[in-house]
Amino acid sequence: MNLSSLSGIGNQSLSVTVRDIVAVFFRHKRIMALCFAGIFLGALLSALILPASYRAETKVLVKKERVDPVVSPEQTAPMMLKDSVSEEELNSEVELMGSEDVLRKVVLECGLDQHKSLLTRLGIPQSQATRTAKAIRRLKSDLSVEAIKKSNLISVSYESQDPQLAAKVLDTLNAAYIQKHLEVHHPSGQAQFFEQETERYRKALADTETALKDFDTTLGGVAPQASRDLALQKLADFNSDLHTTQAQIKETETRIANLQKQQGSTDARLTTQMRKGDDPQVLQQLKGTLVTLELKRTELLTKFQPTYPLVVEVDKQIVDTKATLAKEEATPLHEETTDQNPTYGWINSELAKAKADLSGLQAREIATTAIVSQYENNAKQLDEKGITQQDLLRTQKANEENYLLYLKKGEEARIADALDQSNILNVAVMQAPSIPALPSRSPLLLGIVGLVLASVVSLGVGFGLDYMDQSFRTPSEVVGELGIPVLAAVPHHAVARGGVDLYGSDVIGGNGNGFGRAHEDSPMNEEEARPVRLA
Repeated sequence: MNLSSLSGIGNQSLSVTVRDIVAVFFRHKRIMALCFAGIFLGALLSALILPASYRAETKVLVKKERVDPVVSPEQTAPMMLKDSVSEEELNSEVELMGSEDVLRKVVLECGLDQHKSLLTRLGIPQSQATRTAKAIRRLKSDLSVEAIKKSNLISVSYESQDPQLAAKVLDTLNAAYIQKHLEVHHPSGQAQFFEQETERYRKALADTETALKDFDTTLGGVAPQASRDLALQKLADFNSDLHTTQAQIKETETRIANLQKQQGSTDARLTTQMRKGDDPQVLQQLKGTLVTLELKRTELLTKFQPTYPLVVEVDKQIVDTKATLAKEEATPLHEETTDQNPTYGWINSELAKAKADLSGLQAREIATTAIVSQYENNAKQLDEKGITQQDLLRTQKANEENYLLYLKKGEEARIADALDQSNILNVAVMQAPSIPALPSRSPLLLGIVGLVLASVVSLGVGFGLDYMDQSFRTPSEVVGELGIPVLAAVPHHAVARGGVDLYGSDVIGGNGNGFGRAHEDSPMNEEEARPVRLA
């Protein structure tokens, strides 16, 4: 190899060529061949040894043809009308089909719990509950339940070594799912419940009507509300009369007080005539007495001296008589004529009349108060009776409404039960499972899969080993890794193990130093570069 060629090699661009890829095969051909052969033979043996597996399929249609009334305490139940099945409803049916209750029924009816496990074959006993739980877990893993997109269909498939068992499992699953659908969407016992409630409210309605009739009989056929209103009206009238009477009593008492006051300030008699003059009889008597005394004094003076006691006494009597006469003459006699005062008499008569009126008003007040109290008691009793009657009427109405409600609901429940017995449901088996005739796994397909898998794995192993190898194999790798030109490549001939000739060349770097293995391989002559150490 000349220097020009070496210089061209050092300056060529670094790129992966077909020659480099083919070189990987030649470097690791033994390992790649062993991997390919092992995987491919394993796939062929699996196809020949594994038993045939059969897949049974069924499809269930979820629809909205039947609409059940909503159970509610109203006479008219709302109808839930929907034209299409929502995704949530479809997923709910998928989960319902794969529920543990449905799978347990399938396991027990199909005898899947009688499968002999490794522990059973080894002589280790297992309980029935454990075998059933394991059978449910196996069935859940082998069973595929999925909703088909953009449709109302649920696809169910089951794979088993026995084709008849696969079809039987799906048949049992469909029956168990439909039964579970009935239990969930329309629980049993509704008709019996509504019949019991209808009978109970019918008896309650009859008892209420009897009690209401007896209550009306005790009232004499008169409505307590009307009687109460009439009593309240009478009570209002008597209350008005009572208030009027009380006001009149106060007025009469005030009038009596005023009359008594006027009576005290009014004279009982009135002076009708008054005369003023002397009393002639008294004056005449006094004058006669005076004349008698004077005559007596004159007679005594004829016999006695003026100082004689009898004369002095007569003188004194004369003086007294004159004084009395003068006094009588000075105070003339007054004569008055009186008569009964008419004002006083009117006051007395009015006062007597007012007192009589007061007595009558007080008696009237007592009587009216008793009547008012009686009407108040009657009104209270009638009000209580009215409340009792209203309560009986409300109870009667409620019992009647409940009786009609449960009667209607019972009829709806009987209709729903009849639909269930006729299998008129919102789910239907569109495709019944059939016994599969062909296995689900084909030996040819398994061989093709083994071939593809062996090829991919062997290629991956070869390229992986080549990638982890850190030695230099071509001058281009030296240039790409160290960034220096290759000055020379010395061919090297060696005999490898197994008698294979290898040709190579020693490579000398541009810095004059020798370095580790650098060989240029060729798929044609299998050249190999031997490491050279330069001084």
